[in-house]
Amino acid sequence: MRGPPIAPRLAAIPPSFAVGDALFIGHFAIAFAAKRVAPAVSLGAIMPLDFVHYPYSHSLVALIAWSAGFAVLYGLRRHVGAGTLWVLAVVVLSHWLLDVLSHRPDMPLTLGGDARVGLGLWFSKPATIAVEVPLFIGAALLYARTTTALDATGRYALWALVAFLLVVYLANAFGPPPPSSAAIAWSAEAIWLLVACGYWVDRHRARASAHP
Repeated sequence: MRGPPIAPRLAAIPPSFAVGDALFIGHFAIAFAAKRVAPAVSLGAIMPLDFVHYPYSHSLVALIAWSAGFAVLYGLRRHVGAGTLWVLAVVVLSHWLLDVLSHRPDMPLTLGGDARVGLGLWFSKPATIAVEVPLFIGAALLYARTTTALDATGRYALWALVAFLLVVYLANAFGPPPPSSAAIAWSAEAIWLLVACGYWVDRHRARASAHP
């Protein structure tokens, strides 16, 4: 069963935030902050990915399953402790919690039920920016304090990534709406490039306590 088409779902979202879910910096804030409690996990591994088929990617039941599955698979591959696996599961589940905060009531609880929740933060641009930008900047600073640069790449690439995310976010907030649903889909696919950047940045940084 296919989910509702992208364009109708976007109709009730303020135009300047129509692609907000494709680059919602609150999700990236969680990734930066999670490094503090899961230092063995690469930043790229906890960068958010975006999906558009709501029942299987954005429902609470599905996110619980995704959380457990990701933690188990990561544990089998990396052999990390239970505490790290719990952090990974919570990071994945946080995607649903943050979306409930920001979306209109379109976030499903189950795969096939009609129940939807959402607090609609995106309906207020000032409130959205007031919540998301400080959250993101604070999390990026926490990541910077938790890790230390191993070389020039680690020193400058981190802040280049942070600046890029902020520029794209503000362009999304104050720029024109996307021209088509295809443009929205391509922007979602581009998240993979940011995941790769997260891995690249993290490879050039290490735990601050390990490198005083």
